[in-house]
Amino acid sequence: MDLPKLQVALDCDNTAQAINVLRQVKDEIDVVETGTILIYRDGLSAVSALRAMAPEKIVLADVKCADAGTKCGQSCKQAGADWMTCINAATVPTMSNAQKEIEVQVELYEGWEDENRMQEWLNHGIHQVVYHQSRDAKFAGQKWSEKDVTNVKNLIKLGFKVSVTGGVHPEVLQLFAGVPVYTFIAGRDIREAADPHEQAKKFKDEINKIWG
Repeated sequence: MDLPKLQVALDCDNTAQAINVLRQVKDEIDVVETGTILIYRDGLSAVSALRAMAPEKIVLADVKCADAGTKCGQSCKQAGADWMTCINAATVPTMSNAQKEIEVQVELYEGWEDENRMQEWLNHGIHQVVYHQSRDAKFAGQKWSEKDVTNVKNLIKLGFKVSVTGGVHPEVLQLFAGVPVYTFIAGRDIREAADPHEQAKKFKDEINKIWG
């Protein structure tokens, strides 16, 4: 079983803040996420800046594309991204058009459980999904549970590479022991830590301990 990757979600207020965090953690992480909030504020130039900071890492543009898949995919790729996100409500043609330009991750929010629809994604070469607890749900007190683990296992059985995000802390990882999670995505827990490097290292150490 391959080790899960560690992704840092840089939903910062500006590119300078994102660069400051990335500079501290890039030796511990595998994927650099240019967060939705950062892209809303600074545009895809933020993707280019983070790519320049970490040329050897995977860079994700978290644009949550819902339409115009070709244009979005081309724009993200030209900015230096390796992956981009589509929201699960996007049409299959939108996702498929994006996938022709860049590797797509489908973010799973409400109403994603239709297996026939998910099989269409696979049929169009889309193999990455993000099992997601939204930041708003986390603020409302939602916690990770065995139900989430079962959902992730079922998605893997369908043939997806599954990433896990939403209020992920090092302690959460043990819940997924033995499950071939593709990527654990941590945002605030690393980004807002007193020592982002030390916190990223805690995640990496926990991944190595559980899956190594």
